[in-house]
Amino acid sequence: MRISELARRAGVTTKAVRYYESLGLLMPERLANGYRDYDEHDVRLTREIRALGSLGIPVERTRPFLDCLTAGHLHADDCPASLAGYRDAIDELTERIEGLTARRAVLRAHLQEAAHRNSRVSPADEGEDLMTDHTSLPGDLPVPEDDGAATHLPGMTVPHLELQGTGGATIRLDALGSGRTVIYIYPLTGRPGTDLPDGWDSIPGARGCTPEACGFRDHHQDLLAVGAVGLFGLSSQDTDYQREVVERLHLPFQMLSDPTRSLARALDLPTFETSGLTLYRRLTLIIRDDVIEHAFYPVFPPNEHAEQVLTWLRANPR
Repeated sequence: MRISELARRAGVTTKAVRYYESLGLLMPERLANGYRDYDEHDVRLTREIRALGSLGIPVERTRPFLDCLTAGHLHADDCPASLAGYRDAIDELTERIEGLTARRAVLRAHLQEAAHRNSRVSPADEGEDLMTDHTSLPGDLPVPEDDGAATHLPGMTVPHLELQGTGGATIRLDALGSGRTVIYIYPLTGRPGTDLPDGWDSIPGARGCTPEACGFRDHHQDLLAVGAVGLFGLSSQDTDYQREVVERLHLPFQMLSDPTRSLARALDLPTFETSGLTLYRRLTLIIRDDVIEHAFYPVFPPNEHAEQVLTWLRANPR
């Protein structure tokens, strides 16, 4: 058979076949006209090289397996030399994994050091586990459903409420100015070394406050550039707790504390209960001229929400 047919049947390129030949792994017969003539054994050897490559065994180290097949064995790993090839590959992987694990530990240590550099709370003070990472999200978080709890919000007037900000002064929600203000409302921000409520990850929309805050931090200037005149985070956590978060995450905007959930009562905002706590459900308000112009609800995934708000602002210029 011709090289193109071999390559097609074995699932490789003709260039790969020529490379295998250059290493002496394939030795086809030559016809009188000089063309290579491959047979079924060459197809099997080529498929074996490809299969071993998918396991991470380089082409150059497949010879013991191919020799085993050429010797008449049913499987390429029926021979002792093949088993030794497996062990060598496993040892190399183990060494690489150990090296990557060590690098990850160093990176996590640098992350925690940088995260606490300007914080009043140090990892040592809280007995922090360096493996704790509130900045990332598990891949299997439940997706919150739209239960209609925010459909009434657009067009509502912002109530007269004064909330304590992390900047040291109170902020009047009905005096934010004539431009657009973004207020993202979240349940609670986790702090390294502090346990989250039981079953937190299983509550749809609960996990992700820190990634959401980091997203708004990273897109803060972008939001201002497309017309937002202000940005605030808001939760029922106390101001001291929020101030630590602002310092640790280097947030360029203030957090607002609403421990009695006065805004929830005034606007009938959705909340949920867990571990004896009543917390805000995650949503975001776009306020313009003291009126709610738009509400994002439900919010998911939280680590991409700042980009969602930015996209909406660009699509809806003043």
